[in-house]
Amino acid sequence: MLTKRKSDRPEESAEHLAISVLGWLAEDGDRLLPFMASSGLTPDTLRESATDPAFLSAVLDHLMGDEAVLIACATALDVKPEQIAAAWRRLGPADPDAEFG
Repeated sequence: MLTKRKSDRPEESAEHLAISVLGWLAEDGDRLLPFMASSGLTPDTLRESATDPAFLSAVLDHLMGDEAVLIACATALDVKPEQIAAAWRRLGPADPDAEFG
């Protein structure tokens, strides 16, 4: 029996989830085009950026900006929205106020 191996690096699994989200966005032009328009990407730059952690963070940021889209994506990927939120926090920039809290 094959089992999924959990990554030893949380950021790696966050990146994999973000890539899955990108794949889900790309399956439907009505989902992909607003993301491309808001980010200024073209199909070529989208492909070039797909492995950049900062870009993957932006993919998740886009999803987190619309709860209905977040829930639809989580349902389609069979993950909890909280998992996507955790990946978003992991890949996003550090909170500048965190060191003062």
